[in-house]
Amino acid sequence: MRADRLVSLVLLLRRRGRLTADTLARELEVSTRTVLRDIEALSAAGVPVYAERGRHGGFELLPGFRTELTGLNHDETLALLTAHSRRGRQTFGLGSALTSALRKVVDALPESHQATASEAARRFLVEPATDLLSRRPATEEVPGTTMAEIRRSVLAGHRLRIHYAATGQAPRWRTVDPIGLVTVRDRSYLLATRSGADRTYRLSRVLAAAELPEPAQRPDAVDLDRIWRERCAQFLSEDHITVLVRVNAERREDLLNTVVAVRTALPDADGRLRMEVTYQDLRHAEWGLWQLGTDAEALAPASLRAALHRRAAAMAARYRTTVPGPDGNEPP
Repeated sequence: MRADRLVSLVLLLRRRGRLTADTLARELEVSTRTVLRDIEALSAAGVPVYAERGRHGGFELLPGFRTELTGLNHDETLALLTAHSRRGRQTFGLGSALTSALRKVVDALPESHQATASEAARRFLVEPATDLLSRRPATEEVPGTTMAEIRRSVLAGHRLRIHYAATGQAPRWRTVDPIGLVTVRDRSYLLATRSGADRTYRLSRVLAAAELPEPAQRPDAVDLDRIWRERCAQFLSEDHITVLVRVNAERREDLLNTVVAVRTALPDADGRLRMEVTYQDLRHAEWGLWQLGTDAEALAPASLRAALHRRAAAMAARYRTTVPGPDGNEPP
C-alpha cells in the first residue's frame, strides 16, 4: 500500500509541479503527517524532492528528474485490461492505440503477474455485443480516416472542415472551431463553435473531415464537463415534449432507450418508477411508450394519453374478430 502511494506521490509531482502537503494529502486521501513521512522516505531513497518555503511554497522535484515507474499493482492492471473492451476499442478511433498500450503494459509485468491479471480480466465482460433479449446495440461507426482528422484537429487546436448530414437536410461542408469530443451512451459528439456560435455535431453524421492549418478560435483552458452540461440544458429547453410516465422498474432501461433525456426519476408508492422524460415531439413519445405496452403509463400530457388510447382502440378493433381461413370460414 505504501509503495503504491509513494509512486503516486512522485507521479503527482512530475505531472503537476509544485504542490503543498495539504494538496498532496487530499489527492492521496491520507493525512498531512503521512505525506511528510512519505516525502522523507523518498528523499532517503534518493528521489530529489525538495521543499520551497513561503506563501507559494510546497514540494517539488528537481527539474529534469525522470524515473521509470512501471510497477502496476494487480487492481490497476485489471482496470486497464477491463477497459480494453469492445466499447473501449471503439471510442474516438483509438482502438489500435489502446491495444498497443495494453500490450506494452502487460509485457512490462512480471511473468507471474501477467498470468494472474490476464486470467482475472477474462472474468469481466463489459458491454457485450448483445443483451439477454438477443438485441444488438445500435453502434455508430465513424470511418477511421475521418475520425483521425477530427481527433488531430481537436488536439492540435486547428480549425476543422466537416461534411455533415444534419437531420432532414442535405449534407454540406462546414468550417468549425473544435473544442472537444464527448461520448455518452454509445454516441459520440464533437463540441465546437461555428462563426462564434455553439454547435454540437454527432460524429456518426460526419461523412468526411479535413484538418485545416489555421488555429481554432477557442480558449486555451477547457472544462468539457461544464460545457456538456450547459449544452444539454440548452437542448432540453428547445421545442421538445416533456412526459410524465410511470414505468415498471425492470423496464427502465427499455424506456431510456427511447427518450431524448431524463429530467427526474423517483420511486412510486406501488414500486414502479415515476419519471419525467423528454421526447422530440408527440409522435416520438407515442412511438416510444407504445414499445413498452402495459409496463408503462403516460400520466401527462393529456394529448399523449389520448393518442395512445386511439392507437390501442384501433389495435383492439383490428383483433376483435377471428381471421377467416382460406375457404372463407372461421377456423375451428
